[in-house]
Amino acid sequence: MTDSADSFDLAYVPGVTPDKWARKWQEREPRVPLHLHQTPPAEATGLIRGGEVDAALLRLPIDRTGLHAIPLYTEQTVVVVPKDHLIAAADEVTPEDLAEDVVLHPLDDALDWERPPGLPAIERPATTADAIVLVAAGVGLLVVPQSLARLHHRKDLTYRPIGDVPESTVALSWLVTDETPDLMEQFIGIVRGRTVNSTRGKQQAEPERKAKKAPAKAQPAKLQPRKPGNRRGPAPAKGRKPRRR
Repeated sequence: MTDSADSFDLAYVPGVTPDKWARKWQEREPRVPLHLHQTPPAEATGLIRGGEVDAALLRLPIDRTGLHAIPLYTEQTVVVVPKDHLIAAADEVTPEDLAEDVVLHPLDDALDWERPPGLPAIERPATTADAIVLVAAGVGLLVVPQSLARLHHRKDLTYRPIGDVPESTVALSWLVTDETPDLMEQFIGIVRGRTVNSTRGKQQAEPERKAKKAPAKAQPAKLQPRKPGNRRGPAPAKGRKPRRR
């Protein structure tokens, strides 16, 4: 990880697409390059703790020791099947619909469960990519977050939503420190949808008060001029007759 003033390094796991946030970053921090690093899920937290990246977009659950994690969104879970499979004709399926099928369980599985529904395979594929190849070969089916089904799209495969199974939550994670760096705060604001003018986390300067104008000095009353020969005082107010004595 380079100095935070020079760049911002972001890791992301397969299936997560940081493009929209990267575009926002470019708009708000045009002088600070955003470097993207796709990483296997098992290595994402290690990159943060090792200081190789500033933050990572990953899937929960993770070991949060020394790490912040903000959940961003939850993905739809789907089952990947060959196009000629009976499930391909359904709009949505349940775990019971997979009871008679072999369901593959890769070692890098993105769903937090002990084992998927259906019949277990003889051995677990090493990766989701390997499991996709086995589905295409007719060995079994695969239950994954929808983003991974899209990432590994093949013309001979399709997928359908499946309910009553675990879902994958994508989160932004970064290192716990005494004070969050300014660029990290900027990226947090971007993924949370804050506007450029948002003042969250910063004290807004108190607006200056306009100085009050000093009260005008009272002007002395002007006396009406006396008429020639009149020694009794000021002339009577206009429209009033003088009293007789």
